[in-house]
Amino acid sequence: MSNTHDPDGVRLQKVLARAGVASRRAAEDLIAQGRVQVDGETVREQGRRIDPDTAVVHVDGARVTLRDDQVYLALNKPAGMHSTMSDDMGRPCIGDLLADRVEIMNSAQRLFHVGRLDADTEGLLLLTNDGELGHRLMHPSYEVPKTYLAEIEGKIARDLGRRLRDGVELEDGLARVDAFKLVDAVPGRSTVQLVLHEGRKHIVRRMLAEVGHPVQRLVRTAVGEVRLGNQRPGKLRPLDRVEVGALYKAVGL
Repeated sequence: MSNTHDPDGVRLQKVLARAGVASRRAAEDLIAQGRVQVDGETVREQGRRIDPDTAVVHVDGARVTLRDDQVYLALNKPAGMHSTMSDDMGRPCIGDLLADRVEIMNSAQRLFHVGRLDADTEGLLLLTNDGELGHRLMHPSYEVPKTYLAEIEGKIARDLGRRLRDGVELEDGLARVDAFKLVDAVPGRSTVQLVLHEGRKHIVRRMLAEVGHPVQRLVRTAVGEVRLGNQRPGKLRPLDRVEVGALYKAVGL
């Protein structure tokens, strides 16, 4: 069993309270109930001290963010904006949205975007300076699902969902969705929801074009359990503790 006690560290209940998990008194109850793990070990005693910069803490199986210098943001990327922190050609990019956010830039060294959306695609883009989490979220082996709404041309065939789930052959191999749903339909145009964990370039647009439904508008609405909701285009918001914990859990951290 690892030694999770650091005599020069901070009391665990204080760390949990500072991280926004619960009040210090409620954090003591969580510890007493065996709902807190430090570096994989369940901790029940109240006097445990830890180093918040190195310890890995879970509450009810969800990892808790302890470091004050780690930043987790959700951006609703507008159409026409490039998924880069800077652009040599002077095109609009997500770095432009951060330039005026001094409080973010001062605390978020090496902030980067987790994956990318092509310029014509709107919606949820995550930004962080947590390299380990960002790497895992982008790695295909962790299969983190991403949800899209697509406005497409043409009338939807009854078997379209099955075809997309079975897989569509593209020039770089078979691609399939995890889930498909028709959201709305009007003459000549439909809105569909797709969930997939693929990360290949333009994968949603290419799949739908291959089955005869060119995309007119594409919005990513969720990454794992983090949802876009009613966040306005161009706006940033910090992820809450539950959202960050869900991302950690999705990639096994």
